[in-house]
Amino acid sequence: MNYDYIVVGAGSAGAILATRLTEDPKVSVLLLEAGPDYPDLESLPDEVRIGLSTGADIITRDHNWQFWGNPSPRALPMPVPRGKVIGGSSSINGQVFLRGMPEDYDIWHDMGNTEWSYEKVLPYFRKLETDLDYSGDFHGTDGPIIARRHKPEEWIESQRAFYNACKDAGFPDGPDQNHPDVTGVGPTPYNNPNGIRWSTNLGYLSMARHRLNLTIRAECVSRRVLFEGNKAVGVEVESAGETFNVFGDTTILSAGAVASPQLLMLSGIGPPDQLEALDIEVLKDHPGVGQNLRDHPIMSVLWSVKDTHVQDPGAPRSQVAARYTAAGSDIRNDMKLAFNSFAIADSKIENRKDSSPAGHEADINIPVGVKISVSLQLAESVGYLKLVSNDIHAQPELNFNYYSTEFDLQRGREGLLKAISLGESGYFADILDERLQPSDGQISTEDSLNDWILRNATTGQHISGTCKMGPDSDELSVVDQHGDVKGLQNIKVIDASIMPDCIRANTNATTMMIAERMMDLI
Repeated sequence: MNYDYIVVGAGSAGAILATRLTEDPKVSVLLLEAGPDYPDLESLPDEVRIGLSTGADIITRDHNWQFWGNPSPRALPMPVPRGKVIGGSSSINGQVFLRGMPEDYDIWHDMGNTEWSYEKVLPYFRKLETDLDYSGDFHGTDGPIIARRHKPEEWIESQRAFYNACKDAGFPDGPDQNHPDVTGVGPTPYNNPNGIRWSTNLGYLSMARHRLNLTIRAECVSRRVLFEGNKAVGVEVESAGETFNVFGDTTILSAGAVASPQLLMLSGIGPPDQLEALDIEVLKDHPGVGQNLRDHPIMSVLWSVKDTHVQDPGAPRSQVAARYTAAGSDIRNDMKLAFNSFAIADSKIENRKDSSPAGHEADINIPVGVKISVSLQLAESVGYLKLVSNDIHAQPELNFNYYSTEFDLQRGREGLLKAISLGESGYFADILDERLQPSDGQISTEDSLNDWILRNATTGQHISGTCKMGPDSDELSVVDQHGDVKGLQNIKVIDASIMPDCIRANTNATTMMIAERMMDLI
């Protein structure tokens, strides 16, 4: 059978594309996913269904690619969770449903992607959501993804303390963190109504599973794209130990910011030196494939709690966050602080080795205290992804290159000290006991602060940019603004990898928007 579209990856973008494409009954779609499929809410295992926090690599072992990456030359390797399940990372993430700043998308426009200004993407943010708290010009009320916020009367004690400490420190009140003019502290929007992680599997594919023109094949690993000359004609797929070829008029890679560039390179599309070294025939010289790796590096200030403070592992881990602009920065809201009321063992950098493949897993059920996460929301530092094998099962090298510029370090130092200062607020007097990290000695000088940052920064799990979109004048751009891989026919990339830069927000809502926007461009 020859499909009209083959979509590789049933995640935040792929599930949306398959759903929207098959709204036309004359269009046939094959949706391929390497992980398992759970066709309804009742069949979801708890680690996918219940959304307390992000799915760490240990928690979601059966639904996670379990990638590892290098944060900086001074740091231990870190887990890089990516979803391996229908719904992709939207099925294992922290469900933060936050948009970037309007300027993020206007920057994409100014880089030559004229269809991606804030004015042009806003309708697609509205289209994909049902916001239970806000309506009007900036919010949707009948979309497939349900968004809500914890009401102030629902905030647990430590979250309320964080909010009050931020207000005393001069943070403005920001009740709607998805308003284009917002800054300051307020409730985080989440796509987890009643504590259910409302993934693209539940929100989108549930509308399309009955359609005869949609074929969903789970537990199928896509190995490479098949070409006739410069024209994509299908995908080589591995399933249950056998290899098959499937054919389609258009192939769309929606496998995420790790697997999409990996698949391109395994198909002969990428930097020639990497491909030739692995005996991969070069089909198209594309030096930008795997370059421009972006993310939000995160550090955690960690405290133990007093014996009188009760921590409930079933309570929300985070309800409130604060966005602000760093001193000396002209990038609005380039920093974010989030309070976590139930910090577990992997919050301590020395436990990173305990959850590594060669070590022993940290006990994820034992809280070590609470933490404030310091996130750099628009970094200068850029990393890369490098192919290390011609085997799809060997993960690429992920080098994040965190805090490699002085401007990034300057903002990191300020953010760290700001978080420590908030923890010293009187609002935490009955909650916090001892600061566990960083120690006074580790923050005593600028050099010691820099060293601690470079050793402790870890992933915000928002990897993006590795197949960036841009005009022909940008030598590192891989796709044009319609998602078409340059110089080739009938192959697109549509997922977080095409973002030209990371946005000042968690990436899931923007990845969903990209899929909805691309549908109209298609």
